[in-house]
Amino acid sequence: SESIAFSRYVRISPQKIRRILKQLKGKKAEEALSLLKFLPYKSSPIITNVLLSAISNLRNKLNIEKNLILIKEVRVDEGPVLKRFCPHAQGRGFPIKKKTSHISIKL
Repeated sequence: SESIAFSRYVRISPQKIRRILKQLKGKKAEEALSLLKFLPYKSSPIITNVLLSAISNLRNKLNIEKNLILIKEVRVDEGPVLKRFCPHAQGRGFPIKKKTSHISIKL
């Protein structure tokens, strides 16, 4: 059996999250949590929360021990983009795209 956890509309670009999620795929959940604890990225605590939620969902369903759980699938999709403008030289406006992400982890 499997469980999925989502975190949607996270204000960080999908590219920055993918960089970490690639390292987690196929690992045991316990190992992934300890890896996330020491990675120095902004997205580490966000991913940790989603992973803990997925583990909790699975344990409520099946009552499995943490060290037996494997990460099957990790996925980041692009959410809506917040569009802003920053003033630039000679009266021009420079667009800034603040990206959001939807994270899903399947165990």
